[in-house]
Amino acid sequence: MSHLLDARRREVLGLAVLLGFTLLAVGGYSVFALHPERIPQDAFSLAFFRISFQFFAQLHILLAFVALAVVLVGRLGGRWLPALLAVYVLSFTAEHVGTGYGIPFGGYGYTGLLGYKLGGRVPVLIPLSWFLMALPAWVMTRAALPQAGSWLARVLVAPVWLVAWDLALDPAMSYLTAYWRWEESGPYYGMPWLNLLGWYVTGLALMAALEALADRTGFHQLPVRWMIAYYVVVALLPIGMLVGSGSWTGVLVTVAGMGACVLLVRALGGGERSGVESSPTPASLAS
Repeated sequence: MSHLLDARRREVLGLAVLLGFTLLAVGGYSVFALHPERIPQDAFSLAFFRISFQFFAQLHILLAFVALAVVLVGRLGGRWLPALLAVYVLSFTAEHVGTGYGIPFGGYGYTGLLGYKLGGRVPVLIPLSWFLMALPAWVMTRAALPQAGSWLARVLVAPVWLVAWDLALDPAMSYLTAYWRWEESGPYYGMPWLNLLGWYVTGLALMAALEALADRTGFHQLPVRWMIAYYVVVALLPIGMLVGSGSWTGVLVTVAGMGACVLLVRALGGGERSGVESSPTPASLAS
C-alpha cells in the first residue's frame, strides 16, 4: 500500500510540475513576449529572455514526456516502449512527407526554434509530442468505448481529440510565434483547413497502432482521471497563449472543439465505464 501511495504521489507531482511550468511559461509570454518594452534592458535580462523564449516550448515537451513516463514506467514497466516507437515512426513519416511535399497537412516548414531536425526537416521533439497527446486521446476514448467490438469506433473517434488540440496549438505556435511557417496563408490564424484533415488522417494511423498494441502494452490499465488532467494541462500552454494575446476566437473554437469531442464520446459510449480505477469517462465529466 505504501509503495502504491508513493507511486501515485510521483504521478501527481509530475503533473503538478508540468502545470507549474506551463503557467510560468504562459505568464512570461503574456507579460514579456507580448510586451518586450517591459523587459529590463540589462544584458542579463535580455539574454535570459532570449534563451527562455527559444527553449520554453522544447522544455514543455520534455517535461510533459517525463510526467507521462513516470506514470507509464510505474504502471507498465517497459511494455509501452514499442507503442512509443510506433507512434514516433508513424508521426515522423507524416511530418517528413508533409514538410517535403505538403501532404497531408499542406505546405509548411519548421524554423529552428524546436531544435535539431531529423532528416533536415522535422524537429526530433515533434514526433514525441504526437505521442504525448495521442496516448491520452486513446485512453480517454477507450474509457468511453471499452467494449472489445468498439475498436473501430475508438480508432475513428480518438483522432478528434488531436484535431481539437491543434485548434489551439497551430494559432499559438505558427501565428503568435514562429515555430513553423505555412507556405500559403490560410483562413484560421494563417492555417489552411487542409491541416485539420491531415491531423485527423495522421491520428487514424496513430490510433490504429495504439489499438493494435493495446493488449501487449496494458494501456487499458492507465488511470483515466490522470490522463484527462494530463490532456488538459498539456493543452493549457497554447490555450493560455491565445488568452494572453486576446485571440478569443481561437480560444472559443478550441473549447467548442473539445466540447464536441465530449458530446461525441457521450453519444457513442452511452455512459459506459472502462472499470479502470472506477474513473469517469471524459463524457461523464461534462455531466
